[in-house]
Amino acid sequence: MTKPIQVYRGGFLESTHDVHIAIVDTKGNLKYSYGDPSRLTFPRSALKPFQAIPLIESGAAEHFSFTDEEIAVSCASHSGEEIHRSTVLGMMEKINIKESDLYCGPQIPKDIEGYKTVIRNGGDVSPVFNNCSGKHTGMIAASLYLNESPKTYYELSHPLQQRIIDIMADVFGMKREDIEAAIDGCGLPTHYLPLKNFALGFARLARPDQLEDMTHRDALERIRNSMMAHPRLVAGKDRFDTDVMKVLKGKLVSKMGAEGMQGIGLVEEGLGIAIKVEDGNDRGAYVAAMKVLEQLNILDKKMVERLLKYEKEPIFNTVGEKVGEITAEFTLNKHED
Repeated sequence: MTKPIQVYRGGFLESTHDVHIAIVDTKGNLKYSYGDPSRLTFPRSALKPFQAIPLIESGAAEHFSFTDEEIAVSCASHSGEEIHRSTVLGMMEKINIKESDLYCGPQIPKDIEGYKTVIRNGGDVSPVFNNCSGKHTGMIAASLYLNESPKTYYELSHPLQQRIIDIMADVFGMKREDIEAAIDGCGLPTHYLPLKNFALGFARLARPDQLEDMTHRDALERIRNSMMAHPRLVAGKDRFDTDVMKVLKGKLVSKMGAEGMQGIGLVEEGLGIAIKVEDGNDRGAYVAAMKVLEQLNILDKKMVERLLKYEKEPIFNTVGEKVGEITAEFTLNKHED
């Protein structure tokens, strides 16, 4: 049986990937699924919009006069482009910290051309190049404002990280004690959730006005609006999150995570989409996301044309020739209310 994600080389099937998908509304009703919608997983960087909630709710963002651009980069897995680095450095200047205060450490960025320029000019990568530098800076800002030991902001026992677990329990519709944690690639805690609960978070990020109480509504709205208004800061040039938010301007909010994770919130529909590629290969997540958006009738013909490289992701060899492509072929299961 052919699996839902297919990798072709020269017209021949070479590899396949399994995928799990949960699509829920703001009340947590499962509307569509594929595979196991309850699969436990670490959403990894797709959690960043929710990890940024204390930055807003604490009053730190207002106190330090953070702009919407700075809120967006706080939620980013950025490519280390100049626009990303300058935005994070601007945040750091506002809160009077140095790059060495970021626990994430340095990282070679996705923006290789920019990286080469830095090296040619005698520089080297530093923590601000790390794709998570905005998240770390935002967390330090909240810790500074609340006078909660900014030197240990990354520890699971820190009040900020414990507050994030409380927020996740609220937004994801879970009991606090059911949220397990491990350490992400950047040194911060990441959390272990059922896919359908993670989808609920993105439904509520997309439509915070549908929350029955006011808890986290304003923060989610600020985060959503900042990400949608400044998609280049959320990812970067030729990145799915940036491109899909540009093409569907104001219609969805999107955030990837490592190990084949993708979260999407549909604003008009009030739906949250959570995608997990079973083997953790990122290359399957975007074609799966495109297939989901098409089946939900979110994309028109012009949108598909502008996002074609994600619907049929090309495979190139080392001389730049297209030698294959990655596609998705599956049908969502619809769940009755």
